[in-house]
Amino acid sequence: MTKRWLTLAALTAAAVAGVLSASAASATDPLDLDTGYVTDEAGVLSSGQEAEVEARLTELSEKSNADLFVVLVDDFTSPSDSADWADAVADDNGLGSDQYLLAIATEGRTYYISAAPDGPLSDGKLDDIEDKMVPLASQEDWAGAITLAADEIQGDGGAGALRVALIVGAVVAAGLVIWLIVALVRRSRRNAEVRRRGAMPEKPDPNDPFSTLTDEQVETQAGVALVQADDAITSSKEELGFAVAQFGEGATAEFTTAVDAAKAKMSEAFDLKQKLDDEIEDTIHDRRAWHIRIIQLADEIDDVLDDNTEAFDALRKLEQNAPQELERVRGERAALAPVLAAAGPALATLSGVYDASALSTVADNPTQAQERAALADRSFEAATQAIAAGRSGEAAFAIRTAEQAVGQAAQLAQAITSLSTELQAMEAQAQALITELQSDLTAAQQLPDADGSIAAAASATSQQIQVAQTSLASAPRSPQRAIEALTAANAQIDAAIAQGRETVDRARRAQQMLDQALAQASSEIRATREFIETRRGTVGSTARTRLAAAEASLAQAQSLQATDTNAALAEANRAIELVRQATYAAQSDVQSYNSQNSYQDDNWGGLFGGGGSSSRSSGSGIGGDILGGIIGGLLSGGGGGGSSSRGSGGYRSSGFGGGSRSSSRSSSRSSSRSSSGRSGRSGGRRF
Repeated sequence: MTKRWLTLAALTAAAVAGVLSASAASATDPLDLDTGYVTDEAGVLSSGQEAEVEARLTELSEKSNADLFVVLVDDFTSPSDSADWADAVADDNGLGSDQYLLAIATEGRTYYISAAPDGPLSDGKLDDIEDKMVPLASQEDWAGAITLAADEIQGDGGAGALRVALIVGAVVAAGLVIWLIVALVRRSRRNAEVRRRGAMPEKPDPNDPFSTLTDEQVETQAGVALVQADDAITSSKEELGFAVAQFGEGATAEFTTAVDAAKAKMSEAFDLKQKLDDEIEDTIHDRRAWHIRIIQLADEIDDVLDDNTEAFDALRKLEQNAPQELERVRGERAALAPVLAAAGPALATLSGVYDASALSTVADNPTQAQERAALADRSFEAATQAIAAGRSGEAAFAIRTAEQAVGQAAQLAQAITSLSTELQAMEAQAQALITELQSDLTAAQQLPDADGSIAAAASATSQQIQVAQTSLASAPRSPQRAIEALTAANAQIDAAIAQGRETVDRARRAQQMLDQALAQASSEIRATREFIETRRGTVGSTARTRLAAAEASLAQAQSLQATDTNAALAEANRAIELVRQATYAAQSDVQSYNSQNSYQDDNWGGLFGGGGSSSRSSGSGIGGDILGGIIGGLLSGGGGGGSSSRGSGGYRSSGFGGGSRSSSRSSSRSSSRSSSGRSGRSGGRRF
């Protein structure tokens, strides 16, 4: 009896132990997702079903703006709540806002879709999907339930994308309509303004008095000016007739010429007016230009006739005071006599000093002056006879002729004296130019002359100086020719000196640039060398190679510094480029090491086998950096970028979990994780 009870108790204990063991084995903590879209820890999908589901979820990712990951386990534990468990897995694996996780407990008979708060699907839509999955999950049709969820997400995701596209399209269309309306309004206003302004300039021109007038104002002003000019010519023609009758045709010939010129301008103005009024349509720009030309012609006519009127007035005044005016002009003629007498000897003196070409403008001035004086004397006799006979108009014309003849004779004699002064000034100018050129020759000798152009210019200048000095020292001489030759030589030597100075300036600028480049290259090489030496355990061969090449280029630049500035500058710039490549490569190696070892111990305890700190380190392998030159190959893999071991937890979300999942999705997981976790939506279903 006792034995029977003991056997029963043993069997009961074994059964309880078996149940407990089975329960413990089926419970699953939050885990890492596999590389695909499906993680079947429960083993409920056949290989064919898993491949079918993977293909459907891949299609979902390609044809919508959402991803769906699925994990199947026996039961949820740590936490046991389906929502908490699914959110924990999604957070641990770094799922983004457009990535969903369907967690199914096949033995726990519950499931839940984990979603980020800012995901494209609403909570109501997720609840609806979970409701539709219940019949399939109850029948343990896991592949069908997953496919249904994918179909629902893709349908809504497509609709969401369509809605976004429609909204964006509507906004763009509205913007185009608004832009079109604004453009049409602006164009209408611009056309109205163009019609109002016609050919009038949009902006006034200070040099154009017509730029502030509209086409209508210009047309009105042209009509008024045309009428006024025609009336003025008519009046002048009548006045000219009276003058001819009073003074004779000889005295009024100049006035007749002026009236004829005014009549020619008037004819041109009438032709333009006829073109404006004919049946041929003209452009607004032509019409405005022709109206402005009519106004200008009228102004020119007015100026000509005004001058003519002033001459008429002077002639009438001369007629009224003929005896007094005759005596005045006789006095001017008497004062001119000594000037005329000195003109010939003055010209002879100049002829003995200067070349004939220098005196060509005054060679016949004494003769011409005497002829003008003789004309004045004859006019005096004619004026005296006309006054005695009471012919005041003829007397006025004779007095005016004598006055003009005396004035011209004085001008001819004075020109000889003026030319003498000018020639003396030219000689002084030539001497000053010779002194300047000699100074230029001294400056040219101090400039670099690689191609001999400066020497050629200096030689030509020296020859010109000698020719000019000889020309100025002998008689007869021509200061004008000396000035011309010296001016040409001055231009030539100035150009050569400017080129030489530009060469010097260019060499000085190149030397300054070289000094700067050498200093910059030395500084950057030193900084990069120190960076690599203090991080030798993590910096690879590329950075070291670039640094060595930079140092070689710097040494080459320094060796060429004294002999070939341009080549040295090129080598210095190459050194700068190489050291920057080295810096970039070294920093990349350090960053790569840091990101790969963000969860590993990087202190002395971890290096020598101690427990070390569990906190993350932002360093770059301190032990390897310090010992890299001694045992770096043993401790840090020869400076190749850190340990090859990877943890099984957080590295998946950072892009280091192997497998076929795309880098873009891994990056999205890593970038979208936050401490706030998933939405914690109250949902999920039991079946």
